Amino acid sequence: MTRDDHTLPIGHIVEHTIDGFSIVVKSGPDTGKRVTASNTELTIGTEPSNDLVLADPRVSRHHCSISATNKGFLLRDHGSKNGTWVGGMRIESGYVFDGVGIEVGHTSLALQRDRAIREPLSTEPSFGNVLGSSEAMRRIFAILTRIAASDSSVLVEGETGTGKGALALAIHQRSKRASGPFVVLDCTAIPPTLVESELFGHVAGAFTGATRDRQGAFEVAKGGTIFIDEIGELPIDIQPKLLRALEERTVKPVGGTRRIDLDVRVVAATNRDLRADVNAGSFRADLFYRLNIVRLHVPPLRERRDDIILLAKHFYEELAPGRAMSPALMAWLVRKDWPGNVRELRGAIERALLLEDLGLETLEGPSSIRAPRPAPFGAAEGAPAEARRFDPTVPFRDAKSDATTTWERWYVAELMRHAGGNLSKASRLVQMDRSYLRALLKKHGTVPDAAVADEE
Repeated sequence: MTRDDHTLPIGHIVEHTIDGFSIVVKSGPDTGKRVTASNTELTIGTEPSNDLVLADPRVSRHHCSISATNKGFLLRDHGSKNGTWVGGMRIESGYVFDGVGIEVGHTSLALQRDRAIREPLSTEPSFGNVLGSSEAMRRIFAILTRIAASDSSVLVEGETGTGKGALALAIHQRSKRASGPFVVLDCTAIPPTLVESELFGHVAGAFTGATRDRQGAFEVAKGGTIFIDEIGELPIDIQPKLLRALEERTVKPVGGTRRIDLDVRVVAATNRDLRADVNAGSFRADLFYRLNIVRLHVPPLRERRDDIILLAKHFYEELAPGRAMSPALMAWLVRKDWPGNVRELRGAIERALLLEDLGLETLEGPSSIRAPRPAPFGAAEGAPAEARRFDPTVPFRDAKSDATTTWERWYVAELMRHAGGNLSKASRLVQMDRSYLRALLKKHGTVPDAAVADEE
């Protein structure tokens, strides 16, 4: 699909040329209508925010989209009611070619190859702490500088483990709000009954257990950025209240009467297809439009295989400074598809370092062992003394597993003590994924209070 391989320098940006396309309406209420893709994605549906807006009542609000990629034109259905059809087959996702006919509702469309699309690519393999040498990531890096400098809301989409949180933090650190707080609100970690209080705060007596006034995440993030992780999990009854907060730039604490002015930038992330959720009625269309000012899609690791070794070497050096990764391990890493994405890759590097003397075959199966990062504030040898007692009657593998469990329990307890029980602060201190740290805390029975866990 790449039209040519040459790039044009523009400072730290180069231009990449890819085949463009147009969609022509062959039959239906909008016969004769034609839209040419102005960027790599063209959206189709009845909502005015789409690139190709159709009047056909059997077409969904966000029916489908077509993206120009190096592999071809990728057609995706977004959970439409009546489906997207090609050659008599219903398509959820697949590549289509020039001249193909596409059926949506009672409308027939034709894809036609058109003028080239020129996309900027960064020449840098990173943006802040986010790494990526692949074309997909350098495309994101190229526009992030402009995005970070603005105050616009950003919606980051991508599978679990692709690094959406790291990208949100990088946007904050490159923004004019970098000196302000970066507050994380994980919608999967808050009981539905407490979401409103976590977002907007509450006054004493607002509900059982509310013994004092408490600031919500929006107020705590004053002058900085609030990162709403997995916003697709936000209860439907809370969504209009969030929409009002974003539009009016004010919030009202639960049980309160006065509204508080906001000074905060919003970055939201989701592993869901919010357009499909809008079609299904589980996510409000008006909130989606309000968040979708700038939308970034972080592709899964299997679609940017050029990043695997770059990331693996980074994690290896971070966990074992000065040591070189073996060619055998590199080859094994490249062969994997990494359904858990960057998070799974990091876990595999940790496991490889822990089990290196047992061979690569130990990495193929599931394992509950994860080696934590070396403690930045722990004992000289990094583990309590009881983990180093020697018992020749215990098999080597069992002894190592027991020692690791003891070390983990000590480590996360010390980490949370050092972070004052603040989960987000603790995860940033040691550059550990917040969800992974929460899993370790649950594993060892050291779960912090939910009201304190993400409080800044």
